[in-house]
Amino acid sequence: MFGKSVLINRPRAELYAAWTPERFPEFMENVVAVDDVGDDVSQWTIKAPAGREVTLVNRITERVEDTSIYWQSTPASDIANSGEVRFTDAPAGRGTYVSLILAYDPPAGKVGRLAAKLLQREPEVQARRDLHRFKQLMETGEVTTNASPSARGAESPAEPHI
Repeated sequence: MFGKSVLINRPRAELYAAWTPERFPEFMENVVAVDDVGDDVSQWTIKAPAGREVTLVNRITERVEDTSIYWQSTPASDIANSGEVRFTDAPAGRGTYVSLILAYDPPAGKVGRLAAKLLQREPEVQARRDLHRFKQLMETGEVTTNASPSARGAESPAEPHI
């Protein structure tokens, strides 16, 4: 089990409303797709180490309006997991703390955890990155990526005019 938090300069209700499974592929790097299968259950397709994909089937177990969302995997999930996301007002109207707490049981136990770490797919690192991308999306309307070319890289030296 681990947790990560980020301060986002947006109201709590706005962030809570934006934290929906349908939007996860926008800011969660390893989430390929999320499908709503009904009754507060969603099926996630996730990039895994070695070019594989895994399926998570999660049920929302509790919602506290504008405050928190809790979930638990179902037996159909490839990886047992559970977690919660909390939205807490920052002091002096400075925005909202978004805290993500996750627990998971990796396939192949310690070996699976090591493989994920070596291939930079470790859930703790991903959670931090995904929260940062959620912050970018909510504060600027877009998520920047390292794959985007730099505007400066497109510059070429000015040619002399004769």
